[in-house]
Amino acid sequence: MDHVAGLLARYFGVSGRHVELGGIPAHALVERYGSPLFVYDRDVLDRKWAGLREALPSGFTVYYSVKANPNVHILRHFLALGSGLEVASGGEIHRALQAGCAPRRILFAGPGKTEAVLELALTRGIGEIHVESALEASRVCGLARRLGTTARVAIRVNPGMESQGGAMRMGGKPAPFGIDEEALDPVIDLILNEPVMDLRGLHIFAGTQILDHAVLLQQYRAGVALARRVGERIGRPLQTLDFGGGLGVPYFPAERELDLGKFSEELRGLMAEVEGDPVLSRTEFIVEPGRYLVAESGVYVTRITDIKRSRGKTFLVTDGGMNHHLSASGNLGQVIKRNFPVAILDRIDQPSGEVVDVVGPLCTPLDTLAREIRLPSAEVGDLIGIFQSGAYGLTASPTAFLSHRSPAEILVARGSATVIRPRSNWSEIGAAEQ
Repeated sequence: MDHVAGLLARYFGVSGRHVELGGIPAHALVERYGSPLFVYDRDVLDRKWAGLREALPSGFTVYYSVKANPNVHILRHFLALGSGLEVASGGEIHRALQAGCAPRRILFAGPGKTEAVLELALTRGIGEIHVESALEASRVCGLARRLGTTARVAIRVNPGMESQGGAMRMGGKPAPFGIDEEALDPVIDLILNEPVMDLRGLHIFAGTQILDHAVLLQQYRAGVALARRVGERIGRPLQTLDFGGGLGVPYFPAERELDLGKFSEELRGLMAEVEGDPVLSRTEFIVEPGRYLVAESGVYVTRITDIKRSRGKTFLVTDGGMNHHLSASGNLGQVIKRNFPVAILDRIDQPSGEVVDVVGPLCTPLDTLAREIRLPSAEVGDLIGIFQSGAYGLTASPTAFLSHRSPAEILVARGSATVIRPRSNWSEIGAAEQ
């Protein structure tokens, strides 16, 4: 079974020749809301949450990573399920608060935090600031003194090579993320010597988009070992140990889904080893999934406006492109362009035929949503669906490029649809510059 067929069987539906999203034919959504669209299925969000929650042992807390999809309606949905929120900017702090998240249920990580943003975090009383450098720790300390408050902090660690893995490695090498593991002790001393600083824990994040459960467990074991060392050094248990995100989803044909069953089994074994350890006896274990929870819920829907044949090659030209979905174009981290799962949503029962490129409306050759992909014979007006589009889609894209209107975002579930972000109007384009 190919990737699209697997996603349709698992999460979506087919009625005759038409793909259904949340029980609604894709063409009906376009007729009502226009094209292009980002469509998210709420039931898929629920299934991903329930599966992860079941896999995690007791003592684990989930903080949804806002950067994956920061739509406030998505945030509210995960908050209602029991999640906290992990943020990486002042804007994401405001989004989390707007969604109704209790400040203590917000974690703030990310390099380059300015004094203004740190002051926002301290005055709003967010749960933890995860410091990424010695200078940032000193900056937080100075602000806490001036504000007359206590700063709850954790140290984000750039771990050693033994805990590396994933499609995007973020540790074990020179990096802007976190404090090198071998340089950790002076920062611990700096924090411990300041009465306004409350050192609560560690944040370990070595990589993302990990599909091998053994790699994840290797990182978790390294994190537990480091937490033991730090806890023994400071003479008290750590209150939190944040393993970061890292759980991946398969985008490309050769990739296999993360084995959540084996991950759960081995993680429970690790927690059994930890049980009774005085250094970790009262520790809250944290994971920060983003992509894992939202990617599979989303489909980017765009209409074919032209079919162009040039020197033996066929291009399906669509009304949306990399300005809406940079990830699918391969320009957000891919070294070699690989295609997301793509289908013609109103010809799903037809056999694949011609090899084509799917390109957007922008004046750049970078605007290619799928390259040399075999699809059924298409006509102008057909709908292209790009699956695995719930994460790092609209807000990770250069939406202002060429001043096209932004797409609407629609949340669907069991035959109902809700606009959770309307399509921009022409009058809004450039309005802030007037």
